[in-house]
Amino acid sequence: MNYSNAEEKRIYMLETPVKKLVCTLAGPTILSMLITSFYNMADTFFVGRINTQATAAVGVVFSLMAIIQATGFFFGHGSGNYISRKLGAGEMEEAEKMSSIGFFSALIAGVIIMSVCLVFVTPLAYLLGSTDTILPYTVRYLSIILIGAPAMTASLVLNNQMRFQGSAFYAMIGIVSGGVLNMILDPLLIFACNLGIAGAALATTFSQYVSFIILCIMIRKGGNVQIKLSNFKPSLHYYKEIIRGGTPSLCRQGLASLATICLNHSAGIYGDAAIAGMSIVSRIAMFANSALIGFGQGFQPVCGFNYGAKKYDRVLEAFWFCVKYAFLFLVVVGVCGVAFAPQLVALFRKGDLEVIEVGAAALRFQAIVFPLNAWIVMCNMMLQSIGKGLKASIVASARQGLCFLPLIFILPHFFGLTGVEICQMVSDIMTLAISVPIGLSVIKEMKLQAE
Repeated sequence: MNYSNAEEKRIYMLETPVKKLVCTLAGPTILSMLITSFYNMADTFFVGRINTQATAAVGVVFSLMAIIQATGFFFGHGSGNYISRKLGAGEMEEAEKMSSIGFFSALIAGVIIMSVCLVFVTPLAYLLGSTDTILPYTVRYLSIILIGAPAMTASLVLNNQMRFQGSAFYAMIGIVSGGVLNMILDPLLIFACNLGIAGAALATTFSQYVSFIILCIMIRKGGNVQIKLSNFKPSLHYYKEIIRGGTPSLCRQGLASLATICLNHSAGIYGDAAIAGMSIVSRIAMFANSALIGFGQGFQPVCGFNYGAKKYDRVLEAFWFCVKYAFLFLVVVGVCGVAFAPQLVALFRKGDLEVIEVGAAALRFQAIVFPLNAWIVMCNMMLQSIGKGLKASIVASARQGLCFLPLIFILPHFFGLTGVEICQMVSDIMTLAISVPIGLSVIKEMKLQAE
């Protein structure tokens, strides 16, 4: 590692005006998140041209992909948060050791997930919410997607470690390359090669490995800490830090997967069209939120570096800047979601009136509360970046865990299919009520430290 380069980066992160710094780092991360969401959006869009069952199958498998991503984010955010704080404090060797432990641990975890799930692929498909009519499509798609699990978990670690070091541009190159390749290969393999849903899975898996290779090259640029096998010496100390920094991400992504499974089962009572409609809405909402998360990811390294250097006033300035502009952006997105809900759903399943009706109703309910996520997401990212693991985990668990999971069983019991459609909206309102006092307590604490 080039220590002089790293020191220049440290000075840049600690002295550049906060608003300029956040925007500079957020540009590549927003693009990265938007392209990442295209991985699943592209599959849903092109598979939607096959039939309703294939569309539903992609939605069913998405919950397992969320678990794989949760594993990658666990090691990526856990190691990345620690790295940024240590770089902010000038402790370079600690940062190097953590980078190797986070990367190789994620790679091993991806291999284990792939091996175990391939053995039990059919019962796993039922567990994820597949019906008998969807099952052949689910198994075909899932069997190929699982081969990409090691690349997915390891890529997320590389991406997040670079991002937390302020190298968002290099991280973006790897992610964007894979996403663009996926969108090119999808129609070629699905239609030109007549591979159907298997073609969509092959396009995604191949793109993930290409993205992984590019990220391995990119991490060697820009003064990043280097990953070395000789530094892979796992110890309780480093895994405690990974758990502390990564558990909020694991809770958020893992519970999102569980929520999707429960949503598929609840929607499945009303037929394949209901599963397809809700899965389309999940992708649209994910795409809308990806820009917000990308903006927040531009804030995270600013937060980690400056908190590590005890510059609490800069952390607070960055936080309020992000909350304000994220709220304004989400108001616009929410209005568009309400106004054009049927048209947006029809992009994925044109002509299927039943799917469009279910999807449009659910999308409108969710769009109404989109602006609430400005506080929820930024609060969660701040808590995670400064090492407040327990509080960050509570906020991360609330939206699709503590609140959503009980509601997905309660609301359909009283309101039928409408209960399924309004579940995320009610959950977001409850999550805001939980996150506001938690966030304000930490902000008050930092104000006292700054003074």
